[in-house]
Amino acid sequence: MQHIELMAPAGNFESLQAALNNGANSVYFGVEQLNMRARATVNFTLDDLPEIARRCEAKNVRTYLTLNTIIYDHDLSIVKTLLKQAKAANITAVIAMDQAVIAMAREMGIEVHISTQINVTNIETVKFYALFADTMVLSRELSLRQVKIITDAIEKEQIKGPSGNLVEIEIFGHGALCMAVSGKCYMSLHAFNSSANRGACKQNCRKKYTVVDQETGFEMELDNEYIMSPKDLCTIDFLDEIVDAGIKVLKIEGRGRAPEYVAKVIKCYRDAIDSVENGTYNKEKVIGWMQELEKVYNRGFWSGYYLGQKLGEWSNGSGSHATQKKVYIGKGTHFYPKAQIGEFKIEAFDVVVGDTILITGPTTGAQEMKVEELMANDKKSEKGTKGDLVTMPLKFRIRPSDKLYKIVENKVEA
Repeated sequence: MQHIELMAPAGNFESLQAALNNGANSVYFGVEQLNMRARATVNFTLDDLPEIARRCEAKNVRTYLTLNTIIYDHDLSIVKTLLKQAKAANITAVIAMDQAVIAMAREMGIEVHISTQINVTNIETVKFYALFADTMVLSRELSLRQVKIITDAIEKEQIKGPSGNLVEIEIFGHGALCMAVSGKCYMSLHAFNSSANRGACKQNCRKKYTVVDQETGFEMELDNEYIMSPKDLCTIDFLDEIVDAGIKVLKIEGRGRAPEYVAKVIKCYRDAIDSVENGTYNKEKVIGWMQELEKVYNRGFWSGYYLGQKLGEWSNGSGSHATQKKVYIGKGTHFYPKAQIGEFKIEAFDVVVGDTILITGPTTGAQEMKVEELMANDKKSEKGTKGDLVTMPLKFRIRPSDKLYKIVENKVEA
């Protein structure tokens, strides 16, 4: 059984640490503005690159810089600076779609991965880009049968990248899908002069729409007003078939998502991949993983086009269908390492013994746990309220910058 690389999104240090804590084999991230999530997340800065590399190298996790937008002439000097800094920081590879970025990266000796934006859909295209790249993200519109034809041909014809190793195929495994072919959408550009292909999508497709006949003014009745907002991709219930298709890298979408999303999704897919590899993957486990995935941000789930070409499945509402949500309670103030005790200042809602809490922070990631016991203002208590200093046993270190949340049920409209 081949080993599948689990690739996690990182929009900030909280999400990066959440990915590292939950078993990611690689992470991908944007720096500054030249990436496809330029407005969806804060993004890292050039100065963050050494710290990203340091944390990941300590856990033997590969690092991928996304430089996958359309590039104009005035961007070229920025691209060169980004690539030089990535090379100096020992970033593993760059994900690119513009030939200028690919050429610059190759000149600098940086490993290149071909973005899904290029739409690799056949073996001849793989052969061409194998001249420049070691890994290719296939078009999201392919079926698993089509994916396997490509992976089988790579093996049979021994198609190798610049590293001398066989080209590796990467596919998307979980997260948001776009109505356009592999994300190449122009709606946002036409409506708001804000290009999705420059990382500035306004997500027009996630809104309600009514279809009107312009000649007569007749308004068509639709079963679903969200006719351009697809459900999120989920492959965990046929992950064994994904592995059998011969892919090497499974990519989780979500650089604009919260750290608890990254933690939950990566943990579920880590467990699932390990189960496939050790022969314990089964329906009962899938049910459990699906229930966990439903707790964090999602628009409902479907299988994309992997199981056959068919009309997309559309979301029936705006926003998330998550069964849980977080409520801010307070912030970390101190950690006592010998006693393994964390102290928090309660600034909003109560925290009660038995509550499920979430602690997030740049070095903490996203840690979820149940409150077994606590003290409020140095006295044993069942509850901490606004203004209290609360302490509780922890199995991990917290910092003053960490935030404390309570996890509560989220009522989702049917």
